[in-house]
Amino acid sequence: MTTFTKFADCSTEPVQRDISDTIVSGAPVHTGWPHFIGDNGKVRSGVWESTAGVFKGPMNDQIEFCHIIEGEAKIVADGKEFTVKAGDGFVMDNGLQPIWHVDNYVKKHFVIVGIPPES
Repeated sequence: MTTFTKFADCSTEPVQRDISDTIVSGAPVHTGWPHFIGDNGKVRSGVWESTAGVFKGPMNDQIEFCHIIEGEAKIVADGKEFTVKAGDGFVMDNGLQPIWHVDNYVKKHFVIVGIPPES
């Protein structure tokens, strides 16, 4: 069965995960709305937000496309700093180990594609 998912029409309940093992500093809270899950969970898409804090966001066995909707963050990865703000789109490749620095708040659309681990 194929579907068309328009996020504005979704009534997805918000989900909060325990991120205590990824927090570097502060007390960020992550909330997600997983509007689409396909290919047996290999593809996920929805909306995600974070309150202020610094946290790890490892891209292990996945690739993620992000489009910032609101707010701003600094992402440090591979020794480089990237500032992303409302309107920016970017991709984080498999294996990247970014650290997010959120001063106030950030909200994004995301598409995550699972990559099988190398044996």
